Amino acid sequence: MKNIILIGMPGTGKSVVGRALAQRLGYAFVDADDLIVQATGKTLPEILRTEGLDAFLAIEGRVGESLDREACVVATGGSMVLSAAAMEHLRENGVIVWLETPLHQIADRMPEDLVDRGIAAPTGMTIREIYQQREPLYAKYADLIVASRPGEDDTARQVEEVLRTVGVSL
Repeated sequence: MKNIILIGMPGTGKSVVGRALAQRLGYAFVDADDLIVQATGKTLPEILRTEGLDAFLAIEGRVGESLDREACVVATGGSMVLSAAAMEHLRENGVIVWLETPLHQIADRMPEDLVDRGIAAPTGMTIREIYQQREPLYAKYADLIVASRPGEDDTARQVEEVLRTVGVSL
């Protein structure tokens, strides 16, 4: 069975929606950010502060490239789309779903210091600039786009309905 790969900006609810969707479908759930923490023994902000952005992106890419699961909902980090190799690997046995969320909602959910949230972006880059950089990549890699709704269960239900509508066997 194919995996369901959730992509989108930080703050779109990929992790909470992913858990709810996995439960609805009887799939396993994995959060790519948790795999990064397990692999390094450091939190995302620690990696960004001590090793830097390029090292973080390299680690994230390796995690995406090595993910080998079946019947799994995968919540990627918002910056996973910056690794073409990881995204191509994830697509091999997965349907990529972009949880699209309006920029103003994302901005409302973000702390002042983006590194505190573990967001991989150059120092000083705003949420708007990050969104503008990544939006074309989300569109490029997405097999399906689902508008994020208030409440993870409603969004999970919407993702499931869209997958069934387009004929993805679950």
